[in-house]
Amino acid sequence: MKRLVVPDRATIETLAEQLKKASGLSDYQRIQCVLIRATLGSSAAEIARLLGWSVPTVHAIHSRWAKEGEAIFGLKPRGGRRHAYLTPAEEAAFLSPFLEAGGVLDISQIKAAFEAKVNRKVNKTTIYRMLERHGRWTGPHAEPPSRDPQARAILQGSPDGGTARAIARPSGRAKTC
Repeated sequence: MKRLVVPDRATIETLAEQLKKASGLSDYQRIQCVLIRATLGSSAAEIARLLGWSVPTVHAIHSRWAKEGEAIFGLKPRGGRRHAYLTPAEEAAFLSPFLEAGGVLDISQIKAAFEAKVNRKVNKTTIYRMLERHGRWTGPHAEPPSRDPQARAILQGSPDGGTARAIARPSGRAKTC
């Protein structure tokens, strides 16, 4: 079996220096993962237990160390939108004809055009999230009390003759404002 981390003096000294310069917890733990293997010769399972990682993660770090060396330290976390259909600029360009038309947005029309553009079926929530990213959707709004029969009944039957505003609650109780 090939040794992924060679326990020579130069490697250990380099890792010890890197450990002092670690910029964050993730870097520190990556360096520790390789350093523990180089100095103590611990197994991947022992290192995983010490660092609170899984064994495959330790194997991945050791493998990357063997291939890339010190380049694995100082990496930025992945983050970002890896599963996006369109970039934010493409989304803005796609939505502009619908937004410029003004009035009420027809979600089913936007959804059909989006599916044709990306050549995939998408859920309606994809469109809602896209609109929200571009400041055009804030979620469903509650009906005003004047349109809700239960709220109207509570408001009209309030002890003060309807002058206090009452809001219907899901629990069936009314809260007076």
